[in-house]
Amino acid sequence: MTTDNQHPDPTLDELTAQAAAAAAASVPQSLEAKLAETETRLAEMSDAYLRAKAEAENIRRRGEEDVSKARKFAVEGFAEAMLPVMDSLSAAIARPDASVEQVLEGVHATLRQLSAALERNKVLEINPATGTKFDPHQHQAISMVPADQDANTVVTVLQKGFSISDRVLRPALVTVSAPK
Repeated sequence: MTTDNQHPDPTLDELTAQAAAAAAASVPQSLEAKLAETETRLAEMSDAYLRAKAEAENIRRRGEEDVSKARKFAVEGFAEAMLPVMDSLSAAIARPDASVEQVLEGVHATLRQLSAALERNKVLEINPATGTKFDPHQHQAISMVPADQDANTVVTVLQKGFSISDRVLRPALVTVSAPK
């Protein structure tokens, strides 16, 4: 028995309605929470994107500056190596009363300085020995001459060649033996 003051036990329909009302009330809250969370993540990602974009732009700009400086000052080390050679030549000109032997000695000393400066900067001579097989990558044949050597071998070197870092700056000018 129930009296007016007592609540009857809820029926299945009432329980379902209460559960549906609770779910409906929680859905907007969870959607609002998800929306707020998504907006927060979007703001964080936008900030991270802008920072990454700015960093990439700074790296690109610094890279361009480095390349520009490298081009501008690429010969600085080589020029520094050439200055003593220039000084030696200037000193030789400053002595007009020098004897032929003194001038020749100065020229040899200057040539040694120049060779050392070139070598320090990886500029190497290509000076093939007589009898060396002709290499079209390092030699330029000026003429073919009859010789007692095998065909296509270097007979004489007319002018030394030079390379830098395995790249030929100037091939050696040579005469080669003609086929018999």
